[in-house]
Amino acid sequence: MGGAGAIGAGLLAGGIPAFAHQSSQSNGSITKGDAAILRFLAAAEILETDLWQQYNELGGIQDSEVPGGSGSKAYINALVFMDGDMPQYIHDNTDDEFTHFEFINAYLMSKGAEPVNLDKFRTLPSSKATGAQQIGRLTNLMQLTVDTTYWTRYRSSSKNPDLGDTFAPAIPSLLKGQFPAIPRDDSDLTPGDHIQAIANTAAFHFAFIEQGGTSLYPSLAQRVTDLEVLRILLSIGPTETMHFQTWHDKAGNFKVLTDPKNAALVFPDLNASGSQSTQTNLIMPEPTVFLNRKFPRVSIIRPTETRGAAMGAVKALTADGLFIGQSKEFFAVLTKLAQEADAAEREG
Repeated sequence: MGGAGAIGAGLLAGGIPAFAHQSSQSNGSITKGDAAILRFLAAAEILETDLWQQYNELGGIQDSEVPGGSGSKAYINALVFMDGDMPQYIHDNTDDEFTHFEFINAYLMSKGAEPVNLDKFRTLPSSKATGAQQIGRLTNLMQLTVDTTYWTRYRSSSKNPDLGDTFAPAIPSLLKGQFPAIPRDDSDLTPGDHIQAIANTAAFHFAFIEQGGTSLYPSLAQRVTDLEVLRILLSIGPTETMHFQTWHDKAGNFKVLTDPKNAALVFPDLNASGSQSTQTNLIMPEPTVFLNRKFPRVSIIRPTETRGAAMGAVKALTADGLFIGQSKEFFAVLTKLAQEADAAEREG
């Protein structure tokens, strides 16, 4: 055994490292800061679950693991244009998010800390398309402004957002309006290129959501005190990365088109320029600068800056249009959770 496998085996054989803070297993409680971080992550996972459930109802697989909805054939066909397994991937991503918030809340309660419940904010309308449940929602998938700068960020070999660098969006038009990522009603199912534009939007949104989690967990892990809480973040976070790379790959198979019902929405050929910054099959993180430009390039998750990470996530999701229609109280609750997580400091 070599590499990471050997390191992992060594840690297991050697037990808890000498520098680690005492585990909550021995004292039955966690610090206020650790609880705040977990509560914000629980809230983020609840919101993520809500949006993925909507995607699954119309474009995934409805079963005992992820019940609800009955699918939309035209929407599914448009998603399948990008990969025949899209419904299965949507189902599995949805299932994963349910388990994330359920586990974090259960862990919080086991330590005497308050869990997170956002049910009172399930007030947003559902899609009226055949196949969607008519229930209250936390998130809005019908007026999205999708930021695709993650596409160029992960292909850059010389820039890093943690060092103040900025990036161009891969699909500029998705940042210039509000677009549905699920059919709003059955009139969105035709013509074919219109429902395909909606599916294209969804594919880029899938990756946008999961790249956020990919950065959020390591960013907040730097503030954790307790070894067991750190283990939770280090164990859940990489699943978000697995989701991101899957969707990053599938989005590259989108259909080049202009939405026939909205000429402002254009999906250009990202390979036409020959530029690495938009090349569709470059789904591995390109090595880039990290910590300081004096160091050699390295393949990394980016960003991972811990300062303001939780509020940064809230601002990104808000700019995405995900909360259009939500109440002032909702934003106040989410902001408070984020601020408390960002105020957490590693003790000991």
